[in-house]
Amino acid sequence: MNARELDVAGITDPGLRDAYLRCRRLNARHGKTYYLATRLLPLERRAAVHALYGFARWADDIVDTVDGAATTRQRRRALDALEGELDAGPHQGAGARPVIRALLDTRARYGIAPSLFHDFLASMRSDLTVTSYARYADLRAYMHGSAAVIGLQMLPVLGTVVPPAEAEPHAAALGVAFQLTNFLRDVGEDLDRGRVYLPLDLLAAHGAGPELLRWSRRTGRDDPRITAALKDAEHLTRRCYRDAVPGLAMLDPRSRPCVRTAFVLYRGILDAIAADGYQVVHRRAVVPRRRRALVALDGFVSRARPRNRRAPDAPCRPRPGTALRVPVLR
Repeated sequence: MNARELDVAGITDPGLRDAYLRCRRLNARHGKTYYLATRLLPLERRAAVHALYGFARWADDIVDTVDGAATTRQRRRALDALEGELDAGPHQGAGARPVIRALLDTRARYGIAPSLFHDFLASMRSDLTVTSYARYADLRAYMHGSAAVIGLQMLPVLGTVVPPAEAEPHAAALGVAFQLTNFLRDVGEDLDRGRVYLPLDLLAAHGAGPELLRWSRRTGRDDPRITAALKDAEHLTRRCYRDAVPGLAMLDPRSRPCVRTAFVLYRGILDAIAADGYQVVHRRAVVPRRRRALVALDGFVSRARPRNRRAPDAPCRPRPGTALRVPVLR
């Protein structure tokens, strides 16, 4: 992490600086799209975003451990221990593990509600035993903790020009849109882990199901029923992006280029999935590096020239008849 970022943020304690550095490395290594967008944030806010990412990544890695020696009970205990450290609070000081120390500092600095992290860990525990969701409503309940709360955690760091409560539904919707995008992109990899995140009722509506997905993954063969279900899931995800759009203009102007860049890059994954013929059962769709660079460049120009920036929601206004048709976030 650039030392100036820490200096501007007022982070002076050597141990705390090292904790934030570790979170930044996790972000740079594992969340390349997300990390690219954070470079557009004001210097003093970047460390907090890295801390939030580092904690989420750490918990996710506990759940997805491939070490055969790590049983479900052991992983649950690891998540419980993580939550216990959160509950212990900032008084842990130098005794806390680095990622926790950085997170507790960020939580205190920005007044982020502790309940958001408890809800997140509840969904992580669900991943230890739940491998599919019968209805979209069930998946939305899971995504409240695994995705919506991420947007809500970020909101105090990003800042708003309206009362935070007005922006919260849109921030939560964007977190859900990002996760639905990841679910679509990672269908094949999730199958290898024994998970199906596409709602079973959505698959069944097209005559598909987990067995057909596994057959397609195993044989490398396509099936029109799967393609139809994936297109339906894509349309569902795009509606979530449209629901998030009004929130872009509610953010602090200095944070908008970052979020708009993340918005465009993640939504671009949907375009890449379609362009690849919905082959996500067999391989990941990837946004071309040149495209990512151009979007990032546009973000940097937007940050440098805020007064000349196009209205952030202009490219994404819902067309007539495309009102969101998904359950309201909790």
